[in-house]
Amino acid sequence: MFLRIGIDLGGTKIELLALGNEGEVLLRRRCATPQGDYQGTLRAVGGLVEAAEQELGRRGTVGVGMPGAESAAGGRIKNANSTCLNGRPLRDDLQALLQREVRLANDANCFALSEAIDGAGKDTEVVFGVILGTGVGGGIVVGQRVLAGVNHIAGEWGHNPLPLPGEETLPPPRCYCGRSGCVETWLSGPGLGADHLRHGGEALGAEAICTRASAGDQACEQTLRRYERRLAKALAQVVNILDPGVIVLGGGLSNIERLYDAVPRLWAAAIFSDTIRTRLMRNVHGDSSGVRGAAWLWNDR
Repeated sequence: MFLRIGIDLGGTKIELLALGNEGEVLLRRRCATPQGDYQGTLRAVGGLVEAAEQELGRRGTVGVGMPGAESAAGGRIKNANSTCLNGRPLRDDLQALLQREVRLANDANCFALSEAIDGAGKDTEVVFGVILGTGVGGGIVVGQRVLAGVNHIAGEWGHNPLPLPGEETLPPPRCYCGRSGCVETWLSGPGLGADHLRHGGEALGAEAICTRASAGDQACEQTLRRYERRLAKALAQVVNILDPGVIVLGGGLSNIERLYDAVPRLWAAAIFSDTIRTRLMRNVHGDSSGVRGAAWLWNDR
């Protein structure tokens, strides 16, 4: 039996998932991420892989999903919010530790790959995966293979400016990346809460805003309607450029059920086509999609 091992290198936890030939889950383990400790992070990954292979009695391939990306110039990690990874030769160090080839991909790419292989985008040629959570990310899969791009930034949708300004003509919010008005500043969970506050609401998280809107709170209802319009405009730009068959939502805000009706209805005004066959879908694998996608980085075997 072929063994695929996926590692999700998160900011608070490191998760391992082992998959068999047909994608069946054989084993799942996790440990806390050593905060700010690069060498400790390497040791934690090595320990998880060693223990899993001993338990399963065989050696596997290893794919790693991580925040950030490898630089096209030298392969060191860039743009990771787990800052101890930035500037480090993560692939080389893991390969030396594990004594085998290791494949790395951005965690949003891993999410998209998981959903393209046996999730919401199964049997679809082009899939765009979206993470709507504490941050906003995107990943592109074509023919069940991650599209990384020559600069290793394909799918970095969250750090484009929100298109077609309307009520957003006020000075746009600042983004941690140094720019202003990035999609992430409008469509992340914190961005949703900040927008509610800017429009005179109280300090609330995304879940509370949704709950209150469902109970008839008009201020929260208007906040969600602004969010839906912005998400529709931002995704319409993706459809116009990439023309995917499926857009899959992940992250905490993907659980807002009304998005799947409202956004396709609203994005039609900004999509340059007389027919729109792109489907907006909720993920199938939930929080497991990232680590599953890391394992499926070896889907050519």
